[in-house]
This record gives sequence, C-alpha cells and structure tokens, in this order.
Amino acid sequence: MKTLFHLLLIISLSCGLGLFSSCNQDKEMNVLLIVGGHDFDEVPFYAMLDKLPGVTYDVAEHPNAYTRLKPGLIDRYDVILLYDMPTEIPEDAKEDFVSMLENGKGLVALHHAFCSYDSWPEYTNIIGGRYHHFPWQKNGKEQPPSTYKHDIGMDIKVMDTKHPVTKGISDFQIMDEAYGGTEILENVHPLLGTDESASGPLVGWTNNYGNAKVVTLTLGHDKQAWENPNFTRILSQAISWVGGK
Repeated sequence: MKTLFHLLLIISLSCGLGLFSSCNQDKEMNVLLIVGGHDFDEVPFYAMLDKLPGVTYDVAEHPNAYTRLKPGLIDRYDVILLYDMPTEIPEDAKEDFVSMLENGKGLVALHHAFCSYDSWPEYTNIIGGRYHHFPWQKNGKEQPPSTYKHDIGMDIKVMDTKHPVTKGISDFQIMDEAYGGTEILENVHPLLGTDESASGPLVGWTNNYGNAKVVTLTLGHDKQAWENPNFTRILSQAISWVGGK
C-alpha cells in the first residue's frame, strides 16, 4: 500500500513539474463547424483546420445545420465555429441558438459569418456587431450599407497582447477581404484593429452572451489569410478560449 501511495505521489509531482508529457496534454476541443450560404475554397480551408492543434471538428451545412443545435445533439461539442452566411433562421432555431449560449457553449464567428441574419437583430447582440447589407441607423442618422473589398493588404494591430486569444501575437500584416462601414457594439472587448480605410477599425473582438464566451474575427476570406501563421494561431487560441480551455 505504501509503495502504491509513493508511486501515485511521484506521478502527481511529476505532472505538476511537467515531467510527463501525457499529464500536460490540453483538452481536445470538439468543434461543430457550420457552413452554407457563402461559397469558399473548401480544400485549403479544411486543410487549415486540420492543422489546428487540439481541434477535431464535424461539419454541418445549411439548411440541415440547425438540427445539430438541438439539446442533446449540441452537448457533444465544446465550440461552435460559424463560417456560414444565411439570411434567414427559423424561430425554433433561434431558440436553440440562444439556449446553447445561455448554457455556456463557446462561439467563434469567422469572416462572412459576421454578415449573417439580416432579419434577426439578436444576432448583433450575440456576435457584437453587424455587417449591414442595407442602409441602417446610427445615432438617428441613416448610414449607407456596409462594404467589402478583396485582396487588401492590412496592417493589424494587436490591441490586447495579454488576452488568451492574442497571447504571443505581435502586430502583423495580412492580405484579406476588408469589411467597411460595419456596426460594432460599444461593449465588446477589442482584440485586433487596423487603420486600413477599406475596413472598419476593429477586425477581432470578444463578447459575452448569456453564459457563453464569443469571439468574432472578420479576417479569413481565403487561403491568403488561412496560410498566415498569425491568423491560424489566433483562430486556434480563440477556439481554445471560448471552449473553456
């Protein structure tokens, strides 16, 4: 009995000191990737996801993706990664979407997922902003629709170097699609900014909704971004953070 106790004590101390790599392994993030409503270059995109450390994922495509948000089915996932751009969402899917966030399911909205659900105002509160396809109001004044521009070289400033999503990332450059004239809620926590005139001032932020952590990244249009090591590290760390790692 003493020998067993001593062995367990040694293993415990070794884990604390990082001597056994198996003791140090991070929890693997089980991700539900939702796509549909916007075309993308699938082969390099999935190749990028396959290289993210500690991430496994299933793909759900609209219009059948909403069934995966049902209680019981959604429980198997740590994180929802949105890379979709639907315009409409059924009422029961809205309820399931909000419910999973109230229950603490982590959410990452990537690039054109920022442009989803024109007719669902609550989506703005969930992801912390909106791309407007139509004229919109700001402080009582009508604003023109948001804009997009491809192949823009952007200087990205890391606005919070201590946050787990951006930890270890310095200011960098990226070639990507820029979204301009967008709405960003004042209560979001800024992570990434840019002075590029074709873009809104923020391209990455965190938000809280219900009991969920939410990260929105407007970067990530094509392989020019997906092959940028800063982008992939930020995406990986965003998934880990919202998943509670």
